[in-house]
Amino acid sequence: MPAAQLLIGPLLRRVVGTRATVWVETTAPAVVTVRTAGGATGTAPTFSAYDHHYALVVVDGLTPDSATTYQVLVDDVVAWPLADSRFPPSVIRTRAADDRDQPVRLLFGSCREATHQATTRKLPPDALDAYTRRVLADPGPAALPDLLVLLGDQVYADETSPTMKRLLRRRRRRPRGAPSDQVVSFDEYTKLYLESWSDPEIRWLFSTVPSVMIFDDHEIIDDWNTSASWRAEMHEQPWWAERIASGLASYWVYQHLGNLSPDEIAADPVFAKVSTAEDATGVLREFGQRVDTEADLAHDTQRWNGVQYQFSYALDLGRTRLVMLDSRCSRVLVPGRRAMLPAAEWSWFVDRAHGSYDHLVVGSSLPWLLPPGIHHIEAWNEKLADSRRPWVAGLGERLRRALDLEHWGAFRRSFDALGALFARIGSGAPGMPDDRKGAGPAYPAPASISVLSGDVHHSYVARVRFADPTVRTPVHQLTCSPIHNQVPAGIRPLMRLSWARGPAGATRALARTAGVRRSSVKWRKLAGPYFGNAVATLTHAGRVADVMIEGTTGDGQLREVARQRLTAAG
Repeated sequence: MPAAQLLIGPLLRRVVGTRATVWVETTAPAVVTVRTAGGATGTAPTFSAYDHHYALVVVDGLTPDSATTYQVLVDDVVAWPLADSRFPPSVIRTRAADDRDQPVRLLFGSCREATHQATTRKLPPDALDAYTRRVLADPGPAALPDLLVLLGDQVYADETSPTMKRLLRRRRRRPRGAPSDQVVSFDEYTKLYLESWSDPEIRWLFSTVPSVMIFDDHEIIDDWNTSASWRAEMHEQPWWAERIASGLASYWVYQHLGNLSPDEIAADPVFAKVSTAEDATGVLREFGQRVDTEADLAHDTQRWNGVQYQFSYALDLGRTRLVMLDSRCSRVLVPGRRAMLPAAEWSWFVDRAHGSYDHLVVGSSLPWLLPPGIHHIEAWNEKLADSRRPWVAGLGERLRRALDLEHWGAFRRSFDALGALFARIGSGAPGMPDDRKGAGPAYPAPASISVLSGDVHHSYVARVRFADPTVRTPVHQLTCSPIHNQVPAGIRPLMRLSWARGPAGATRALARTAGVRRSSVKWRKLAGPYFGNAVATLTHAGRVADVMIEGTTGDGQLREVARQRLTAAG
C-alpha cells in the first residue's frame, strides 16, 4: 500500500487557550502529528469512512500570547509545509491568558464558488484569494484576523463546475433519477471540497487563520427546507435519501467537526463513534439519515420533545461572544407555527445570548434584516401560505418557492422573537425565566450587537431602530456576500429599489392587506448595497466596534467599499 499523504489541509480550526485543533484529510489510514516550533504537539489516528480518511488533531501546551510555526507529519513524514512551498510557514497564534483587553477581528463572508480554474462563468475575482494575497505581502501576525467566519455556501452541490460535471458523467452507479450535474453520494461531496479547498492561496489561509463555518442551502440543494410541502416532494424523489444523508454527513466531517472546541469534540457522541469504528461509513450514513428524520419530527409533531443533533454553536474571543445559528436544517415548517429554530435550540440560543461581554455577534447564513421592500413581501407571502383557503395557500407556496421567500421575514415568529431578544439584551433587562421560577440574571447592556449574514449576493450595513427608548445597545445587520459569485445585473436595480421609501411603503401596504401586523423594529441602510465579490472585517477594540467591507478590483486586488462605526463610543 502506498504511503499516506496529505490530501486536504491542514485546516487550523479552533484555538482555545493553550490548545488548538487542526483538521486534515489523508490519502490512506495514518497517524497524524502536529508539531510546533515551540514544542507543543498533538497526535491522532485517522478515522475512515466511505474509503476516505480524516484526523482532527488537538495540539496542547501552546504558549499564551504567541505565534509559532508548525509542521504536519503523516506517519512521521513531514507533509506540511510542502517541500516546494512558495508561502510563508503556517502559524498557530494564541491570545493572552487574560485577553479581555485584546482587540478582536473577525473576517467574514459567504457564497464562494470554486476559483476561475474550475468554472466557465466569468465571475469577478475571488475576494478571499485577494485577501490572502494581501496578507502574504505582509504575513506578520498583526496582519491576520483572529477568526475567519464563513456564513454558508462553502460548496455548491447543485451548481457544479465543468470539472465536477465531467466526473459525474463518468459515474456508472447513481441513484435512479439523480440529476446528472449534481452531487448525490458522500464520495462526490468529497470531490467538491477537494476542488474548493485545494486552491493554493486558500489552503495557506486555512492553515494559518482559525475558521468556523455554518452551512446554507447550496451545501445540500437550492431552497433547502423552504416549506413543509417542499420537504414532502423531495422525499418522494428516489435519489433524495442518499443526497440528504450524504450532504449532512459530509458537512459534519468537513465543516461542523472543526467548529467545536476540544472539550466539545470530546463530548460529541458522533465523534466518539466515528473515532473508534474500524470503518465509520455506517455511523455517518445513519447519522445523516437520523438528523433528517429528527427534522421531520420537529416539523410535523407539535409536542415532540426528542433530542436533536445541534449544528448551532457558540464561542468567546476576549470580550466578544459569537453565536452561530443553523437557520436551515432544523426549521419548523408547519404552517402557522414556522420557526427558524426548534424550541429546544431556541432556548439554547437565548441562554448563550445572555452573558457578560462587550459585543454580541450572531451568525446566520440568512440575513435577519433584508431590504424593507423585500422583507414585507416575505411577510405577506407567509400569510398567504398560511391561508385556510387552499387556492390562496397554494398560490403562496408557489410564490414562496419561485421567489425564494424564505428568509427571517418569512418566519415572522422567529423574526419578532430575535428583535425582542436584542431589545431585552440591549436594555440590560433580566434574562429569560429559568425553568419558570423567575427572571434570569441581569447583565450590563453590551456595546454592540451585530448579525453577520450572507446568501443574498450583495453587501450592506443596516441599523435597527427600536420603539423602546430603553434599548441602549446599537444593533446592526452586517451582510457580506458573495466571496466568489455574482448577482445577475438585471436584478440589481430591483434590490436597490427595495431599500427606497416608496417601494418599501407599497409592499408594507400590501402586507397589511393580508393582516401582517406592524413590526416592533424598523431599520435603515447605512452603507451599500454593493454587488461585487467582497469580504468584510468586524473589529472590536474595547467597547468600540467598526466594520469594513472590501470588494475586488478587476486585477484581483481589494478596495474599500464601505466603512462604518457601529458604536457611539470612541
